[in-house]
Amino acid sequence: MNDTATKADPPAHPLAGQVMTGAAMVVQAIADEGTTAIFGYSGGAVLPCYDAVFLYNEAQVKAGKPQLPLIVPANEQAAGFMAAGYSRSTGQVGVAMVTSGPGATNMVTPVRDCMADSIPMVVICGQVARAAIGSDAFQEAPIAAVMGAVAKHVFLVTEPEKLEGTIRAAFELARTGRPGPVVVDIP
Repeated sequence: MNDTATKADPPAHPLAGQVMTGAAMVVQAIADEGTTAIFGYSGGAVLPCYDAVFLYNEAQVKAGKPQLPLIVPANEQAAGFMAAGYSRSTGQVGVAMVTSGPGATNMVTPVRDCMADSIPMVVICGQVARAAIGSDAFQEAPIAAVMGAVAKHVFLVTEPEKLEGTIRAAFELARTGRPGPVVVDIP
């Protein structure tokens, strides 16, 4: 007899079947992972995710549920170290959200620190449009190559339908085995 035939299907997610933007998927997946704060510094390539955090929080307030604070420090490096401190103090995966190019490269030191100290962190990096990757466009940097040298793993999400699964995989990878930082680069 097949074991899967006797198991009940897991309950559907409350948002199952709803159409969501990629940014809304990112924020919902982060919230579903139990994260209670996001640390980040804004910029053009990641603004849709920031807008999605504000919309998520607005819906949470209306539903009488806890918000997901977005804590904005002086720069991206500080956001990375704050996410690392969050992880160290709570035992949860820290989350940092930064923009493309120099915003993402400013995360190299905190990402390397988390790798050296086995601290689970997920870094969401905005990236230039897919067509501009590798073209030396404004604020474009080869984040997969740069972060690949210092992170546990780097994902470059080029297909929107893989976004939610990639975010969930990043959290799982960050906290399992030897914990460490996982970078998700999103055009």
